[in-house]
Amino acid sequence: MKYRYHLATALVASLILLLTASNLRAFDVVNLWPTTPPGDDASQYQDQGGPWYTPRIEFWRPENQRTRACVLICCGGCYNGVAYEVEGIMPRDFFLEKGVAVCMMWYRTPRRPNVEKHFAAWQDVQRAIRIIRSNAKDWGIDEDKIGVMGFSAGGHLCLMAATSSMTKTYERVDAIDDLPCNANFAIPVYPAYALEDGVDNENTEGGNDAPLVKDFRFDEQTPPMCFIHGDGDGYSAMASVMAYRQLRKMGIPGEMHVYAYANHAFRNCGPDAPILKYPQRVYEWMQTIGVVDAPESAKVQH
Repeated sequence: MKYRYHLATALVASLILLLTASNLRAFDVVNLWPTTPPGDDASQYQDQGGPWYTPRIEFWRPENQRTRACVLICCGGCYNGVAYEVEGIMPRDFFLEKGVAVCMMWYRTPRRPNVEKHFAAWQDVQRAIRIIRSNAKDWGIDEDKIGVMGFSAGGHLCLMAATSSMTKTYERVDAIDDLPCNANFAIPVYPAYALEDGVDNENTEGGNDAPLVKDFRFDEQTPPMCFIHGDGDGYSAMASVMAYRQLRKMGIPGEMHVYAYANHAFRNCGPDAPILKYPQRVYEWMQTIGVVDAPESAKVQH
């Protein structure tokens, strides 16, 4: 039986989450693939009784859209789940309040057998960026102001999208795949699995002297980035430092905020901890690089 190209399952799951959100807003759901995703078996999807859900994006349009930028958010979950409620709702609502459009991504998990842990998700994020570009006119966004933000495993995926878009991960499906899949800016938040010390776990030696994993190509389409990390993270903040260092070598502008004591996912921070205001730092960086407008007095001369 073919994998069904419909929205029913996606809508049910997303509406449940929508009802728990602090601000109720309308959103559109777009499935990433018109048929079974590359490398998968159609019989394993939830809408046919299997364990996997439909990979998709939710497009959230702000009530008062003030910029043509769009942020694609990739939550974490060890590549075995998508921590939407933990890592998605807060940054989503922040950007929407700022008038920035948001796409929430449900990439394929759990990990697929016989391929790298992130490979199916990497295919999904490339396809998601292309879909956003294909809808740019209808959604009122600029196809050259599409950014990726990711947390933990999603931070690793964010780096894959940002550094390796020139690497082909699947064969052409339709005309959407004729569009480029590069991100125009990237926001890796406590990226996991980014150092050779900790390829699939926390760093065993602090990550201080470990090189970056070879997953990241840092190709010619690599964009500016803003890194957010905690100094007490078991997935060492040195992952962000090393990626920032590579950007410096390439002459690509970057920004980095490393917060003292903060653990992975900032789980040791109270609900009123100043660190949880990091989205404001990200938004200010977006103003600096010109993705969103800034007052003349706040602009940095390049």
